[in-house]
Amino acid sequence: MSWPAERRDDTARPTPRRVSPAMPQDEREPAQPWVVWRQDDNGNRFEVRRCATREQAETLAAEFEARGHKQLYWVAERT
Repeated sequence: MSWPAERRDDTARPTPRRVSPAMPQDEREPAQPWVVWRQDDNGNRFEVRRCATREQAETLAAEFEARGHKQLYWVAERT
């Protein structure tokens, strides 16, 4: 089955960035130590997004919870 033209939007997906092991850490992806997690009705857990600050992560989790879905969202620091 093919999606209608208005549903096919490949530009919405981020392009993976290649990182060389020799590249200095400060030139790699910025540190994003806070993670928004989601747990569905079956107990499956998924990483939703990484954020630079706890405040950003908490705001995002609150936005998802406000949508009224049954999923559980929480914020945790990456280890």
